[in-house]
Amino acid sequence: MIAKQYLLLGIIMLALGGLLAMLIRWQLGYPEEPLPIIGLSDEYIETGEASGAIDKMWDDWFENETENWFTSNIPGGVIGPEFYNALFTMHATIMIFFAIMPILIGCFGNFLIPLMIGTKDMAFPFLNMLSFWVAFIASIVMLSGFFVPGGHAAAGWTGYPPLSASADFTGVEWGQNLWIIGLLLIGISSMMGAINYITTIINMRTVGMTFFRLPLTVWSLFIVAILLLLAVPVLASALAMLLFDNMFGTSFFSAAGGGDPILWQHLFWFFGHPEVYVLILPGMGIASDLLSVFARKPIFGYKAMVYAMISIAGLGFIVWGHHMFQSGMNPGIGTTFMFSTMVIAVPSAIKTFNWFGTLKGANIKFTVPMMNTLAFVSMFVIGGLSGIFMASTPVDIFIHDTYFIVAHIHYVIFGGSIFALFAAVYYWFPKMFGRGMNMTLGKIHFWMTFIFFNATFFPMHILGVGGHMRRIYNPMQYEFLQDMQWINEFITVSAIMLGFSQILFFFNFFYSMYWGKAAEDNPWQANTLEWFAPTPPPHGNFPVQPIVYGGPYEYSLPDKEEDWLSQAAER
Repeated sequence: MIAKQYLLLGIIMLALGGLLAMLIRWQLGYPEEPLPIIGLSDEYIETGEASGAIDKMWDDWFENETENWFTSNIPGGVIGPEFYNALFTMHATIMIFFAIMPILIGCFGNFLIPLMIGTKDMAFPFLNMLSFWVAFIASIVMLSGFFVPGGHAAAGWTGYPPLSASADFTGVEWGQNLWIIGLLLIGISSMMGAINYITTIINMRTVGMTFFRLPLTVWSLFIVAILLLLAVPVLASALAMLLFDNMFGTSFFSAAGGGDPILWQHLFWFFGHPEVYVLILPGMGIASDLLSVFARKPIFGYKAMVYAMISIAGLGFIVWGHHMFQSGMNPGIGTTFMFSTMVIAVPSAIKTFNWFGTLKGANIKFTVPMMNTLAFVSMFVIGGLSGIFMASTPVDIFIHDTYFIVAHIHYVIFGGSIFALFAAVYYWFPKMFGRGMNMTLGKIHFWMTFIFFNATFFPMHILGVGGHMRRIYNPMQYEFLQDMQWINEFITVSAIMLGFSQILFFFNFFYSMYWGKAAEDNPWQANTLEWFAPTPPPHGNFPVQPIVYGGPYEYSLPDKEEDWLSQAAER
C-alpha cells in the first residue's frame, strides 16, 4: 500500500514538474508572448479590444486593478521574470526530490525489496508509513510556496547564497523558507526509508537468499539507501544553517557577517553529486534485471556489476569539487577533482559493456519494458559521454552554466531515470495491481517520448557550445544568441509535444488500474521471487515463505525445457 501511495504521489508531481517545464520552454521559445489559451489574444494586443472570454477576463482585471495570483505572476498571460525564476527553480526541485525519488526509491523500494528477498514486509512498518506521510507533508509545504507573497523560491535548485539567503536579491521571503523546510522534511523522510531498507535487506532475506543471489535491483536500492544515509544529513545541516540565516539573522553564508557563501557550495555538492547516483543507480539495477529477462540470458558479469555500483557510489563522495571549478579553487585541488571524476568512467563503462555483453547474441523480446530499458542504456551512454567533457577543467570553464550542462543532466536524469521509471512501471504494473497495461498504447507512448525527448534535449548541446547561458529570462536580449533563436523555438515545440505524449501514459496507467486485462502471476516468465508471489501480492506477500535455490538470472539453461528457472524452484 505504501508503495502505491508513493507511486501516485510521484506521478502527480511528475505531471506538475513537466507542466512547469513546458512553461519555461514557452518563455524561451517565444519570449514575453502571452501563453496560448490563458493569455491575451493577438487581436487584443494589436487593437485593445476584447474579442473572447479570456480577453474580457484580463480586461476586467486590468481595468479594476485586480490583484490575484494570475495578475501577479503572468499578467496578460505573459510569464514575468520573477515567476520565470521560480519556474526553473521548482521544476528541478520537484522532479528530483518529489517525482523521481518517490517513484524509483519510495515506490519500487517498498514494493520490490520485501518481495525480491522473500520476506513478508519491511523491517519497520510503522517507520515506513511515517516516511510516506512526512514526504506527503513535505510536498504540501513545497507546493504552498507558489501562493505566498513574493512568490516561490527563485535561487535555482542548487539554492546558492546570497540569492537564497537574502530577499534583497530575489524579492522572495517565505517562498525560500518553505523551499528549505520542504527539503528538510523530504530529507527526513528519505533517511527513515534508508534505515528501513538497509535493515530489511541485511536481516530479513529468506533462506538461501545470499547477498550474491540478490537481484541487481535490490543491490542498487541497498547502495542508494547507504548513499542517502551518508549524504542527506550533510544537506539537512546546510539547509538548517540557511534557514537560520534567513529567519534569525545568522551569517553562516554571508560574507558581510563573517560567513562564507562558498561553504554552501561545498556542503550542497557533497550531497548533490551522490544525489545524481541516488537518481541513476535504481535505474541501473532495474535495467540490468529487465535486460536479462527480455534477452533470456544471464546478466553478463553479475559480480562485476555489483562491484561497479559500489565503486560508483564510493567515488561519488570524492568528486563534488568538479561542480565548483569556477569558484576560484586552487588549481591543484581542481586537478585532483578532475582526475577522480574521470575515474568514475571506469565502473560506468564496466556496467555499460556488461549490458552490451548481455545483449550480444540474445533472442531479444522487444516488449514495452524492454524498449524503455534499451532507451535507458542508449541515453545514459550519451549523458555519460557528455559528462566527461565537464570533468575536464579546461573544457568545463568554457561550457559551465551553458545549455550544454542542461542537455547533459537531462540525458542522465530524464534519459536515464525516467526511461528506467517507465520500464519499471510497465514491467511491474501487473504484479502491483493485478492488471496489465495496454501495450499498444505503451509502444506509441514510448516512440513519441523517445523521438521528442531527443528532439528536445540534443539541440541543447549546440546551444551550449554556442554560448547560450542557462537560466536566462529572454535570449533575444543578447545579440549573439538571436541567430540561434530558431533552435529555441524547435526545442520548445518538441518539449510541448514531449509533454503531451505523457497524456497517453497517464491515461493508460489510470485506465489499466481498473479496466486492464487481468494479469497472470508471472506474465514475463521471470526468475525473481516477486513473480513467485500471488498477483497482486496479499498481506504478508507469500502464502508460504519461499526458499531460494539459485541465482536470479538463470535463463536458457541447456538442461532445461523452459528458458527460465525460478529462484524458488528446487534444482
